[in-house]
Amino acid sequence: MTMLWVWSCVFWCCVSVVHSGKVLVFPVDGSHWVNMRVIIEELHSRGHQVTVIRHTNSWYIKETSPFYTSITVNLKDDAKNIVDSFVSKNIDIKRGRNPAWLRFLQEIEHSPQFLEFHKILCTMLESIFENKELMQMLKNTNYDLVLSDPVIPGGAILAHYFKLPLVFNVRFTAYGEGHFIIAPSPLSYIPVGIQFSDKMSFFQRVINVLFFYFGQNSLEKMITPHYQDFMKKYFGPDVDFYSMFQAADLWLMRVDFVFEFPRPTMPNVVYMGGFQCKPAKPLPDHLEEFVQSSGEHGFIIMSLGTLIADLPADLAEEIAAAFAELPQKVIWRYKGSRPSTLGNNTLLVDWLPQNDLLGHPHIQLFVSHGGTNGIYEAIYHGVPVVGIPIVFDQADNLSKLRVRGVARTVEISDLDRTNFQEAIQDVLNDPSYRMNMQRLSRLHRDQPMRPLDTALFWIEFVMRHKGAAHLRTESYKLPWYSYHSVDVIVFLLAAAVLLLFSIFGFLWFCFRLCVQRKQKCD
Repeated sequence: MTMLWVWSCVFWCCVSVVHSGKVLVFPVDGSHWVNMRVIIEELHSRGHQVTVIRHTNSWYIKETSPFYTSITVNLKDDAKNIVDSFVSKNIDIKRGRNPAWLRFLQEIEHSPQFLEFHKILCTMLESIFENKELMQMLKNTNYDLVLSDPVIPGGAILAHYFKLPLVFNVRFTAYGEGHFIIAPSPLSYIPVGIQFSDKMSFFQRVINVLFFYFGQNSLEKMITPHYQDFMKKYFGPDVDFYSMFQAADLWLMRVDFVFEFPRPTMPNVVYMGGFQCKPAKPLPDHLEEFVQSSGEHGFIIMSLGTLIADLPADLAEEIAAAFAELPQKVIWRYKGSRPSTLGNNTLLVDWLPQNDLLGHPHIQLFVSHGGTNGIYEAIYHGVPVVGIPIVFDQADNLSKLRVRGVARTVEISDLDRTNFQEAIQDVLNDPSYRMNMQRLSRLHRDQPMRPLDTALFWIEFVMRHKGAAHLRTESYKLPWYSYHSVDVIVFLLAAAVLLLFSIFGFLWFCFRLCVQRKQKCD
């Protein structure tokens, strides 16, 4: 009986260690919130207390939830308007009949508009730091860690200020793809978001290098200035803004190497690609009835993500006309005006249970914008893709699927009913697309733990050990010339030159000595 009591105490002590964490979450709204919410709900189910920082104009992050408590910060500007305007302008640029190089320059010229988002965020951070009562409350709560999406730096800044462990739920940071900040990234075989594979020709490698350094320089000039005054005011002149990202204890990467090209990584990077995926649940009655009516032809779904609910009217007409000629039924998430060319086989919806539809046995094809969430749901369920990339990393994501033979892409600049339908028919009629995607699905699922369980283990690991400094390289504290061993190379070259001069001098001395002796002998 005594031993039973002892083991009971040990068990409940272990449970209290694992299940009493306090997590402060600084999320990104939109589609990034969709996957952050999955982690939050799992943290809550394991007994952790979660606090989410949001602003008054949040369009997906609700103020009240059974899974977390929220801290709402007043914000006058509406960030969603900036995002919507940015996406709309990019669609207009891509649909222009200009050469590709000119469209690229137009997109670069347009990028600073989106970066106004960082100006709004900086205002939000100012209001948090100036609210002494709120800052004292955050300090007194004694959080175990900060969980953040580094597309915006708010979480990294708060973690640094309160000296808390920092965990990133990450694919991209404010400065680009996450690996480039912390891991060796040889540009000879790691493409920089420009739709190249890991097998690049010489000229592709030239473009890759130029694109990388141009992009890094541009982001540094466009993002960092928004935070310079803030950093000096609250942290002093000696704290490096960029290094706050590199100092994170753990990077939970929303990819795996079924999707991503092989590349070097680091001990504090954990791969959880597809962590939001799960077996399909039964469909609502009206959707089940619709997909069952498709018979042997099956059905297609189309969704362009959380940011793109409608399209220019003429483009929607072309898409609807292409769908109308198919024998398959189509479920299309679309909030715009009903296209006049819409066929009887197409159902327009404001929202759809994407994961459950992709897991339905009658699904044939997924028409997607190429967002990471949707791509991994397609991989998980083994559904081939026709992609319409519009903005951000979507074109690069779809290019990775094309390389693996599981997708076709239709550029929005070229999209009409003819080539859109041709791409759909190709993917539907060529069995290799489905076979290749089902192979990816088997590889993706063949893991010792679910990606979500892996992510939660490592979050709780950081809680238990008050960080994961032993996994984090300190290389980011080195100056660039030390990191790349430029000083060592210069030293070795100088030593080699000095040695050569010494040898040359010695030989010259020997030569002169021989000449002098010869003269004496003569």
